[in-house]
Amino acid sequence: MSPVHLLIPAAGSGRRMGADRNKVLIELLGQPIIAWTLRAAAAAEAVVWLGLVGQQGDRPALEEIVNTLDLPKPVAFILGGSTRQESVYNGLQSLPSEATRVLIHDGARCLATPDLFDRCAAALTEQSGLVAAVPVKDTIKLVDATLAVESTPDRQRLWVAQTPQGFEVALLKQCHRQGLDQGWSVTDDAALFERCHLPVQVVPGEETNLKVTTPMDLAIAEFILKQRLG
Repeated sequence: MSPVHLLIPAAGSGRRMGADRNKVLIELLGQPIIAWTLRAAAAAEAVVWLGLVGQQGDRPALEEIVNTLDLPKPVAFILGGSTRQESVYNGLQSLPSEATRVLIHDGARCLATPDLFDRCAAALTEQSGLVAAVPVKDTIKLVDATLAVESTPDRQRLWVAQTPQGFEVALLKQCHRQGLDQGWSVTDDAALFERCHLPVQVVPGEETNLKVTTPMDLAIAEFILKQRLG
């Protein structure tokens, strides 16, 4: 299996969680959310290096978590930016020189399995850009500013984007530089690839790979982990 480097943006806040700290530091079944993310990523066969992108104020807590986990792969701490886009840009500049393919995975997606990381890494040997995603199950309505329905898109063509997202390092760096020059603001790296007219392939994700953002998400994540742990 071809090796990949992994960046984990974890520089967010706990605002929507109603917490007074970074949400990845909130406990889930007795361990910080980020600990579950790191353990799964490090267990993936293809991942050879992890870059944890966080704020300076969280660095002592994040480093303590990493030291406690005693992971089998090296973990580097990288200073994040004011947005996810800036944080990933900083992460790309901090990749080891030998890195040619990178996976990017949100720190708050703590339920992704090692198998998902490995499947994305395998697909990245044949694609220059990819995103883990799952099909939309509900009917989607496009509405205007007054909440009036404008149209109903074909559900069969709609997928919910997740992470990991994977890219050729050189191309993603180029897209980030172009985005910086043009003042683009995007919510994920696949959107940057799309803005640069580069192809992005979907890799089937996992229904349980939710992003823990609200107290309800935390409760669902706890339920899923309890099921996995028996």
